[in-house]
Amino acid sequence: MDRAVLLLVAAPLVLAALAFAMPSGRVRPRVLLAGALVHAVATGWAWASPPPPALGGWVAIDPAGQLVLVVVSTLFLVCAVYAQGYLARRQDRDNRSFVGGLLVLLAAVSAVAVAQHLGLLWVAIELTTLSTAPLIYFNHNERSLEAAWKYLVVCSVGIALALLGTFLLALASAGPGGPRSLLVADLVTAAPSLSRTWVRFAFVCLVAGYGTKMGLAPFHAWKPDAYGEAPGLLGALLAGGVTSVAFLAIVRVLQVCLAVGEVAFARRALSAIGLLSIGLAAVFLVRQRDFKRMLAYSSVEHMGILALGLGIGGAATTGAFLHLVYNGLTKGVLFLTAGNIHRAFGTKQVEHVRGAARLLPASGPVFLLAFLAITGSPPFAPFFSEFAILSGAVQAGAYGRAAAFLIGLAVIFVGMGATILGLVQGAPPEGLKLDPAMGDSRLTAGPPLALLALVLALGLWLPSPLSTLVGEAAALVRGE
Repeated sequence: MDRAVLLLVAAPLVLAALAFAMPSGRVRPRVLLAGALVHAVATGWAWASPPPPALGGWVAIDPAGQLVLVVVSTLFLVCAVYAQGYLARRQDRDNRSFVGGLLVLLAAVSAVAVAQHLGLLWVAIELTTLSTAPLIYFNHNERSLEAAWKYLVVCSVGIALALLGTFLLALASAGPGGPRSLLVADLVTAAPSLSRTWVRFAFVCLVAGYGTKMGLAPFHAWKPDAYGEAPGLLGALLAGGVTSVAFLAIVRVLQVCLAVGEVAFARRALSAIGLLSIGLAAVFLVRQRDFKRMLAYSSVEHMGILALGLGIGGAATTGAFLHLVYNGLTKGVLFLTAGNIHRAFGTKQVEHVRGAARLLPASGPVFLLAFLAITGSPPFAPFFSEFAILSGAVQAGAYGRAAAFLIGLAVIFVGMGATILGLVQGAPPEGLKLDPAMGDSRLTAGPPLALLALVLALGLWLPSPLSTLVGEAAALVRGE
């Protein structure tokens, strides 16, 4: 197996074992940073020199997998730097399982990105659930315990549906002339021999299963609680990393459906679930009183945007893969700054949070700018990916879907704006005294600021290598 692939998956696992065994809680966060740096180097190495398939084709890095690795690696590196300041302020909690769990999560999402066998992909997705559920309970209170259990139960139901879908896809390939394989390349090559009926059933189960992990409506029940109770650092990785690999799993299934000829069926289903997610998010974002739950519903919206882009097809598919990058990075800014605001005020309830820009002169304004970015305001990067999806819908003649998309975006902008402007502006509540240990510092305010600068830079200029990678990834399921 290529060394870059080994570093992507094995190195985080080795460092996780080291973190679990290490006695010093002060040194342990540095292991997390080391894992992030090694992963970033391996990701760049694999991008510059793509490794050949390994283990009989079970492991390979195609453009879609490489794009997800870029998003995950960038986000994890920023979060690892942030963790140096965050965990130093949370010495009331043993960080052994938190650091070790994050490194196992990094290995799991990397395994999903390189998996070309649908069975291996399922195992890796399940590992992301098992590694993150204990981390949601980091604050050790009743609400975080409830959120962890809800996440574990709902995602386990989803992953069970995905397993059933995988079995059905195996059944579809078991007929005369079938590949009798769950390798994506084998299924695509032997598509004419697959049972189209079983492929349809498999697609429904797999989209429901992996859609649960993405947080698409109506499978999103775990998301508001988990995002609301998890530390901001973990929320960033869930919203920008775990959802990205779940999206990749749906892309793998869509590749097979398109090869079989079930284009119209698959695209109608994805468009419907995408618009449902956007609509539901719009309803729950209006007058939302918990700003971290607000970000959860924003994530439901953007997962719907990704599904809608795939459902429309054509140029909108390219916009969806571009949005995968931009949404993941912007969500990192939002969750990290939301965590800073939560700690400073000691509450997530909007009626008790005012004047964040004055109390936290870095995190408050960055949170406001990140809101503008995630709601598609130019010149931030998400504006251009959302515009690409809208343009693709118009080019495809999907005027109804384009109109529904625009209406959803407008309602969400107003709903989120009313909440966030009240939170950031004005004077802090009377009598509130900021604990100096909870204020902005270079390690807690610097990483989200750097990430926001990257989101702005990508809106002003899309590097040619990234543009090429996005185009190659979209070509896998563009259907043209």
